Amino acid sequence: MPTFGRILSAMITPFDAAGAVDLDEAQRLARHLVGEGHEGLVVCGTTGESPTLSDDEKLAMFAAVVEAVDVPVVAGTVGYDTSHSVELSKQAAKLGVHGVLSLCPFYSRPSQAGIEAHFRAVAESCELPQLIYDIPIRTGRKVSTEVLVRLAREVPNIVGVKDAAANPAETARLLAAAPDGFEIYSGDDDLTVPFLSVGAVGTIGVSTHWTGPDHVELFDAWERGDITTVQRVNRRLVESNVFKSSDDAPNPIPTKAMMRHLGFSVGQARLPIGDAPAGIDERAATVYANLVAARG
Repeated sequence: MPTFGRILSAMITPFDAAGAVDLDEAQRLARHLVGEGHEGLVVCGTTGESPTLSDDEKLAMFAAVVEAVDVPVVAGTVGYDTSHSVELSKQAAKLGVHGVLSLCPFYSRPSQAGIEAHFRAVAESCELPQLIYDIPIRTGRKVSTEVLVRLAREVPNIVGVKDAAANPAETARLLAAAPDGFEIYSGDDDLTVPFLSVGAVGTIGVSTHWTGPDHVELFDAWERGDITTVQRVNRRLVESNVFKSSDDAPNPIPTKAMMRHLGFSVGQARLPIGDAPAGIDERAATVYANLVAARG
């Protein structure tokens, strides 16, 4: 089993009618995801609207989800301020989280040397295993393969990458140079199967919020070499993967709509994402009905 399991969601953060974090609903959602086949959870990542959450809200979310489930909980503690990221990681470690999702610094566009020093500082701040989140479309910087290989070889608790760089060929080059056991998690729902083909061990998804059973089927089929089933399930997931984000309804608007459809009181997204546009909740119902019908 991979360090954090095969199937994880970057969990949304539920808000109540007043816009406050709803910890009881977060626990209910976390337990639901585990019941649907999730083997780990990422809390307060981008899909969890981390830029809009205070430190106190993040720490409360970590504690609540750790209490609610018995699977690995990976904490989104890292942003573009290295010293702040170090301090928040230390505090999260005291709450019993099992790992840290370490985002490449965004907006400031540091050099590769600065990016590497940032990751090393976070890793040295606590003994928790760390996943580097490489998502250049959001951060403005691709973490170079050379930096990733060096960190994988020299920093024992940097154990893998959540890869959202959309280049499986470069991921294959990384895995060829990294030490045995270094783990790649797909960070792009559309590319999970291509990432598996080059050696990924799991996915940290968004549409996984409602496709957990399908991902269990997909990963089980992959592990037994049943490529026909992998392809069939992957085709079934296409509509959900398209729905999860768009220019008019960026992530996590569609996921919150889907979870409302499934009976969870998760509220709307905080600004600057904001409320769901007209038609999204109705579209969620259609997407889910189509998925259930395709399961047969």
